[in-house]
Amino acid sequence: MRSEEMMKVYDSLQLNATGLSEGAFFSALTGLQQLVAEGKLQNDSIISIVDFSLPSTEKRLFVIDLNNKKLLFNTLVSHGRNSGLNNATSFSNRPNSFKSSLGFYITGQTYTGKHGLSLRLIGEERGINDNAERRGIVMHSADYVNDEWARGTGRIGRSEGCPAIPEEISDEVISAISNGSCLFLYSPDKFYLAHSRYISKA
Repeated sequence: MRSEEMMKVYDSLQLNATGLSEGAFFSALTGLQQLVAEGKLQNDSIISIVDFSLPSTEKRLFVIDLNNKKLLFNTLVSHGRNSGLNNATSFSNRPNSFKSSLGFYITGQTYTGKHGLSLRLIGEERGINDNAERRGIVMHSADYVNDEWARGTGRIGRSEGCPAIPEEISDEVISAISNGSCLFLYSPDKFYLAHSRYISKA
């Protein structure tokens, strides 16, 4: 997809009004195209973007159906407790860092765990997020990811590094993106932007 086509999708879905930055969207589609070229995706019509340039009190998870040009979900999502308070500013691939890891993931299979329906995530960027499975980084529901929590504390709750989402919508989101779609965790982080093999040369 050429840059002008990306812009048409961005504009037609009015993603600027939802808060999704152009940087997050264009980076996501650039990486998606490379994952497609490498034959790594089973479902290339759905892309999920977490835009960590936004604070946790804003709906910063965007699930987009590219084929039908629809924004399927726009909801809250947590970051790791050592990544920051309301804003995620520090990231790590290290086990037990309790930080979020940026970059491109492929969604795996679902399973039922202590948080109910959960989704395994496979980090595709060496040295950036490839310890995700070892760290147990998954998408799951959390009772601390909601507007009430945000009103009471000035931020939503934080995870041990997992992108946790609201309980009332988690099953729908996880079912929609599981089994081989692209999940991209974005931040305008200088180290990541310079070292990601998916976007650094774009």
